[in-house]
Amino acid sequence: MGPEHPTTLGARFSLARWMGEAGDAAGARYQFTMLIPVCTRVLGPEHLGTLIGRFHLAMWMSDAGDPAGGMDQLAALVPTMERALGLEHPTTLAARFSFASLTGQTGNPADARDQLAVLGPVIERLLGPDHSTTLAVRADHAQWAKYARRSAWRRWLRRR
Repeated sequence: MGPEHPTTLGARFSLARWMGEAGDAAGARYQFTMLIPVCTRVLGPEHLGTLIGRFHLAMWMSDAGDPAGGMDQLAALVPTMERALGLEHPTTLAARFSFASLTGQTGNPADARDQLAVLGPVIERLLGPDHSTTLAVRADHAQWAKYARRSAWRRWLRRR
């Protein structure tokens, strides 16, 4: 094997992920930052492993205190996933869900609401109305709809 063998890359991926799961989001972000260029070169930019690594980088970036950076990563990643994996691939759908959540967390609840309004019916059709992911998308949609109404109300009050 060697440092760029797919098995070695898989071990590095696991190490980075488990660092984050153990509470070291900054360490996971760093490890994925170092790993993604190697995966891109060795596996290709549209390989499932590279795309999932980029998804993890975005999420650990957010968890390490940079939700705007994570959202920017996902904004670039989601179209690539849609093209390479398909619109209804589970990883693409997970990335779209995370992108919507980070959109709301970074101050745009109306866009988050709108993204989830589009994503919700797709998730429900694929997974069923009672699946935990369907219910999570519905709950997030309701949350961002509420925050969007509050934001609109505040803007209206300021104009008066």
